[in-house]
Amino acid sequence: MEKVYVIGAAMSSFGYYPDRNLVESTRDTAWDAIKSSGIDPREIGFITASHMGRGGTFGQRVFAQLGLSGGTIINCENACASGGTAVYLARMAIASGVCDMAMVIGAEKMTSIQGFIPPDPADYNGATGMVIPAGFAMIARTHMEKYGTTKEQIAMVSVKNHRNGCLNPRSQFKMPLTVEQVLESKIICDPMHVYECCPTSDGSAAVILANEKAAKKYCGKPVEIIASVVLSGAYTDRPDRTMSELSTRVANAAYKEAGVGPEDIDICELHDPFAITELWHYENLGFCKRGEGGRFIEEGKSEIGGQVAVNPSGGLLSKGHPLGATGVAQVAENFWQLRGEAGERQVPNAKIGMAHTMGGPVTGLDAGACSMQILKV
Repeated sequence: MEKVYVIGAAMSSFGYYPDRNLVESTRDTAWDAIKSSGIDPREIGFITASHMGRGGTFGQRVFAQLGLSGGTIINCENACASGGTAVYLARMAIASGVCDMAMVIGAEKMTSIQGFIPPDPADYNGATGMVIPAGFAMIARTHMEKYGTTKEQIAMVSVKNHRNGCLNPRSQFKMPLTVEQVLESKIICDPMHVYECCPTSDGSAAVILANEKAAKKYCGKPVEIIASVVLSGAYTDRPDRTMSELSTRVANAAYKEAGVGPEDIDICELHDPFAITELWHYENLGFCKRGEGGRFIEEGKSEIGGQVAVNPSGGLLSKGHPLGATGVAQVAENFWQLRGEAGERQVPNAKIGMAHTMGGPVTGLDAGACSMQILKV
């Protein structure tokens, strides 16, 4: 199997852009990634395009504007894990020798796709009010009751990520918050407040992957993808809301493939659509023991410069969450961090990074899909 490296990356600013043409803005992001790597775009042998609700040929429409039609372009939709899944497919293409170089784009225009996920007739949870915010509010309440986690500790996640987002020029929100401001904001679903929820976002991201020969040709400091895993949820009629079996299983598989453990991760861009989700995933990904997520954030262990810098980009809470772009943007952030190019939010001496996304509610499942990449320089 060929080694696979990230050799270029780009990301638009995330935000509320109802008048922005998504095909054109994604084209510009893809071109920025090509320019950043210095490659000849005609050498790209495989393209994956991550999106939801954009129509089956979104990738073809983007790359036709770049003069890159005629090749292999695969559109990828896998809920919030779409971007990570697209990276997984591109990595497999290079690792198996199908091509020397691949490109991944991810994009979404959340401001114009209201109702783009039709209700599942068999989704009994949703029909009875168990929508996504309610589900995570129940996770928060269960974690609080079982482990003594406090509202203040959960709010600290949002405070940290908004502080990091202020350092990221591409972040949707550049708005510092205090714990008091978070807890005084509007209740969305008790105990969850509006400042503990990610925003509606538009945006795009792109990364370029290459085998070792092409990486050495074009990049002085490539970043290797040492693990890439995509798995789906397992059915259970008695879910333990204090853990994500799926994220834990994906993390364990990725650690095994990479030959590292959670103690080796310097930076982690993880899926934080709600503040409780990040605290929850500290435990699911093995950064601390079950029930210790509240102490982990309170003691500053997930800060830039802490035990593991979690969401130095600002995460979904501050950077934004255009669904198809998120997983690709996480890999781009890892690329910049591991090369020492992250500016004011740079994690000191970062050598190994992680990108994690999960989503897609399915009745009886923890989640529909989860993806993870581990990268090193």
